[in-house]
Amino acid sequence: MANEHLRIRTMRRAEVDLAMDWAAAEGWNPGIHDADCFHAADPDGFLLGLLEDEPIGGISVVAYDERFGFLGLYIVRPEYRGRGFGIALWNAGMARLGARNIGLDGVVEQQPNYRRAGFALAYRNERYEGVGGGMAPDGVVALSQVGFDGIAHYDARMFGVRRPAFLERWLAQPRSQARAVVTDGALSGYGMIRACRHGHKIGPLFADSPDLAEALYASLVAGVPGEPVFLDVPQANADAVALAQRHHMRPVFQTARMYRGGDPAIPVERVFGVTTFELG
Repeated sequence: MANEHLRIRTMRRAEVDLAMDWAAAEGWNPGIHDADCFHAADPDGFLLGLLEDEPIGGISVVAYDERFGFLGLYIVRPEYRGRGFGIALWNAGMARLGARNIGLDGVVEQQPNYRRAGFALAYRNERYEGVGGGMAPDGVVALSQVGFDGIAHYDARMFGVRRPAFLERWLAQPRSQARAVVTDGALSGYGMIRACRHGHKIGPLFADSPDLAEALYASLVAGVPGEPVFLDVPQANADAVALAQRHHMRPVFQTARMYRGGDPAIPVERVFGVTTFELG
């Protein structure tokens, strides 16, 4: 078989940067500091395929705990496609995550293949592009004013599982801003915006109500006037779609959120922006 000479091993930290370059070449526009944050989530969760020592593809299979993992960064370099290397990487990744429930945000065209592998569609995400600017509203504070335990607890309710190792690095990355709303002493929404290869992405954007999501969005984009801004919105949340449309954002890309092992029933009505298509 064509893939019999493919060697698959765990990526070294520097090789995660290579995966980011491949993602950029695919038009996925990764964040400038995504590699550090992704690697922190699960240092053993990134697999590299080598053909005679030449890196030709990879896949991320981040295990958040013993129950849940997320699959992403599934890329084979274009000149090596159609030769069986992709399925070899896929099988190695699935083997690493084992019996866990697995989520992914895949390109819509690949839905039939993912379905054959046991994944079921939960909803679709739409990436919207707009322009930063405007005035920051009152009542929104720096996320640093909220204790990390409170952030991690709130985030787990929105994401479905705790991810403290990832969050610690994600929320402290350079060239980013994180903002929060606090109601009666408790966190009721937070969001962050980070620099990407092109413009800035908001993610996550979690809030207990559309009004709070609006305030957070306005606070985040106010810090990047005139810059391209991207927001990945679950189509299942009509209020999130309305927020993007209200700010004259245009759809530019779509993914399918799918799970193998059961929909974790996250409160999608409070998810106004996905953290990242690569890690969930």
